[in-house]
Amino acid sequence: MPALQVDKRIPERTGIDPRAIPDAVLRSETPLVLRGLLSEWPVVQAARTSSDAAAQYLQRFERVDGPPVIATVGPPEIDGRFFYDDTLQGFNFRREHVPLGVALKTLLKYAPDPAPPAIYIGSTTLDTWLPGFRTENDLPLGGRDALASIWIGNRTRIAAHQDLPDNLACVVAGTRRATLFPPQQLENLYIGPLEVTPAGQAVSLVDFADVDHARFPRFAQAQAQAQYADLEPGDALFIPSMWWHHMEAQTTFNVLVNYWWRQAPAWATTPMDTLMHAIASIRDLPDAERAIWRDVFRHYVFDYDEDIVAGHVPAPARGALAPLDETRARAIRARLRKRFER
Repeated sequence: MPALQVDKRIPERTGIDPRAIPDAVLRSETPLVLRGLLSEWPVVQAARTSSDAAAQYLQRFERVDGPPVIATVGPPEIDGRFFYDDTLQGFNFRREHVPLGVALKTLLKYAPDPAPPAIYIGSTTLDTWLPGFRTENDLPLGGRDALASIWIGNRTRIAAHQDLPDNLACVVAGTRRATLFPPQQLENLYIGPLEVTPAGQAVSLVDFADVDHARFPRFAQAQAQAQYADLEPGDALFIPSMWWHHMEAQTTFNVLVNYWWRQAPAWATTPMDTLMHAIASIRDLPDAERAIWRDVFRHYVFDYDEDIVAGHVPAPARGALAPLDETRARAIRARLRKRFER
């Protein structure tokens, strides 16, 4: 079966000052490649010298008494694709706790091997495991309270998935191909289980290296909307909230640093909790009742404007119908907890 072919490139910007990234870029509703944004980072310059130099640079910042990292490891047979087993209830990999330095040395040891085990250290918080790294390698993001993480591995393929936060993915070492789809392609990507997932997010079941169009016929519609980018050390990719993205690391030693942040206030809860509760409480109602609740959600959530109640509900009595703030959101959560405990 054929590998995925995508014709449309993600739009690119060059010459952006990394010390003053335009707010329009960080609020973009569509993906953007920022070529060379990180070219001045010392870790990128080390990576351009060699994988050994990049690993040695990273080890400068490793905490002597630091906790181990979680390494995801799979046999050579998975060809770098961390995924489910045949039952969709288990996985084709295992997780190990190892010191970061050991993980780096293991990656370098296997670099000449034509069929190495797949190794991936994902979403490791920089300030916890590599304190001081951001003193030399960082991006100001206009006051955003971003979570900065590092991802390290060899040739790996991470299935298409969504993340709630906006994401600035910065390639430090190695090359990557990113394939993105608009959020509206949900029904064409054949998403797997919501609770049991390889890394916390529901993923597409389509193997991009071996697309089975007979099993996944609607995937052709998603493919028509796909965009891709080939990224090198020093490049960054802005992935807006909820855009589907498939990440393929193409070389024997790869490092990526990413920044996650939400446009919502810090006290806002995740909509995924709402989705799971709606599945439990609304999805299997009779059709007529479900249609009523669709209209209720439209009225109170998707089309809501405070003017809807301004004429008949006094401001002090509006409660959840008033604009949300931290206090009001906390009160709503407290009310829900009481209801769930019944």
